Amino acid sequence: MAPSSDADEPNDVALSDPVTEDTTAPKKRSLISSTVTLTLPLPTLPFELIVEILSKLPMKSLMQFQCVCKSWKSLISDPKFAKKHLRVSTKHHHFISTFPNSVMSYPLTSLFTDVTAIQLEYPLTQQYRRFERIVGTCNGILCFQIDHDSVILWNPSIRKFTKLPCLDETPRLMYEYHYEFSFGYDHSSDSYKVVAIVYFINGNRVLKTLVKVQTLGTNSWRTIQDSPSGIFGEVSLGKFVCGTINWLAYRDMISSWNIISLDLEKESYLEIVQPDYGGVILTSLELGELRDCLCIFSRSDTFTDIWLMKEYGNKESWIKLFRVPDIRDFGYNPSVCAIYVSEDDQVLLEIESELFVYNSRDGTFKDLDIQNTNYVTRAQIYHESLISPCF
Repeated sequence: MAPSSDADEPNDVALSDPVTEDTTAPKKRSLISSTVTLTLPLPTLPFELIVEILSKLPMKSLMQFQCVCKSWKSLISDPKFAKKHLRVSTKHHHFISTFPNSVMSYPLTSLFTDVTAIQLEYPLTQQYRRFERIVGTCNGILCFQIDHDSVILWNPSIRKFTKLPCLDETPRLMYEYHYEFSFGYDHSSDSYKVVAIVYFINGNRVLKTLVKVQTLGTNSWRTIQDSPSGIFGEVSLGKFVCGTINWLAYRDMISSWNIISLDLEKESYLEIVQPDYGGVILTSLELGELRDCLCIFSRSDTFTDIWLMKEYGNKESWIKLFRVPDIRDFGYNPSVCAIYVSEDDQVLLEIESELFVYNSRDGTFKDLDIQNTNYVTRAQIYHESLISPCF
């Protein structure tokens, strides 16, 4: 209850020496000369409640709150808290694009309103960047292929990275090697895995392939069973969906494409049945990931259909989300890829390294005037997290 008069001050508020009012001085002056010292105790929240509150905050706040006290810094740095934050926090997604001398990040929501760009502090110096591309993202960690045969894992949100050991394949006199890397998460063992496909090449011929896996926290690559469907398509980056890596593959240059899935837990393969394209004559196929589902972009002469597998592995769950018409002449058989679909069905498209927003409800396009100038990689979506790539 509030005190009824100044004489009823509570005991836990201590005043300075009594102040005698000087009627000849302005009243404001006498108020300034008085001081009050509060000794009210600050409320203390249970630690469990603090954990719940912090786990729902964005990364920017958490990075600042590490400076509050040692216990908060220890909590925010704890791998268990990082997993909890990943599970319960609101995802702050970013679109990331690579350029010859920089890596740019764009808050995903800004692409549908006013584009805002942030230059990331890429962890490697220029002398080590002879070749690079993003080959996958998972739980806030970006996987970069560098120098053809090496991989770094980088979480830009916490500015940590690790470089994996190089593959131990050394080109022999009769043939050379080509490498394709993919990245994903094995829920069963709570571990992250990098998958490498090694192509043995003689001239223009692929003689054979090897598939190798490195589990984060180990220092060596393991050779696993090769794909039963033969040669993987070199143009197909592996897509991580539901604990699996998925590629487009073919047996020979004249055969049709297949979708091959590698289960990261069992390290075994499965062929994924494609959707019924309805008799459309296809000129190209490309795999993607939308809304945590496997998707495929089927290209014809004048449009691209976007297919989504709502239940992974169930061939009956394929649905056609959108048909994207050509908006201008990009040349023969342009590459069209959907990167993200908003809740109101606006589609972020990459067409021949240019970015557009397609409104599927009214059929309009918006040119974002952003180019992903690194022709060897697709633009990627990642979300902020505390997950460390250093194990």
